[in-house]
Amino acid sequence: MIRVANYNRLSIARATDNGLYLTDGEGNEVLLPNRYVPEKYAIGDPMEVFVYTDSEDRQVATTERPKIIEGEIAALQAVGFNYHGTFLDWGLPKDLFVPKRNQQAPMLVGEWYVVTLYVDRVTGRAVGTSKLNKIINNDEITVRPKEEVDILVAVRKPKGYRVVINDRHWGMLYDNQIFTEVKLGMRMKAYVRKIADDHRIDVSLQQEGFDQVKIAADEILKMLDEADGVLPVGDKSSPDEVRLLTGMSKKIFKRAVGFLMSRGVVESGDLSVKRIATEK
Repeated sequence: MIRVANYNRLSIARATDNGLYLTDGEGNEVLLPNRYVPEKYAIGDPMEVFVYTDSEDRQVATTERPKIIEGEIAALQAVGFNYHGTFLDWGLPKDLFVPKRNQQAPMLVGEWYVVTLYVDRVTGRAVGTSKLNKIINNDEITVRPKEEVDILVAVRKPKGYRVVINDRHWGMLYDNQIFTEVKLGMRMKAYVRKIADDHRIDVSLQQEGFDQVKIAADEILKMLDEADGVLPVGDKSSPDEVRLLTGMSKKIFKRAVGFLMSRGVVESGDLSVKRIATEK
């Protein structure tokens, strides 16, 4: 069986002018167009490909990797529309279609939306939907404060980003908790900061407490090793300078440097940190 909107492990059945036909060994075949055909191959060789339907609803295989497959959740950007719905960029030549009936709110070109993907039973096409209330909600919270979680960066807000936590809950990542590059659609590790009485969840990209300091200290040592033992930031460097160079808040940076100084590993000046010994 060849599954649309999924990766399939198939084998090369035959070569044609249009590309390779791949088989599942059960009599089902799908075309891998010439632009995806490897330079070297032999009949019978296995291949892992993604299968979707083209503009004429024919199954087609690709070696490209889409941003979402059946059953997954992703943040995708709207790139076009027609009377019947909106098209999202999912990393393949044919955009992912989201019918109007599947839109939680009308989709606008250029904006990002959290969607899941399913295969329409009637047409056999991959279809998106942003109606996710049964999948993503904060009715019954399954995470705890300080827990490490997976987040999907979903929507830009005035004070930060709305994120999806573990593909189950909505949360907020505020700008003052961001000390590294964050982009819409990214998946990242984060930590639960707070769960409010109304089930709103705040997350951070850094751990709180001593664990966070130890992790930051390890990162500083790595940066020192890569910079010949000297970092050009110190006690009197601005928070922006520290964040730009290290990806940390100045508060965490100072605590981590203090921890390393207490171990006799570094010395700190107004505008630099220098490694003076290997870690004890």
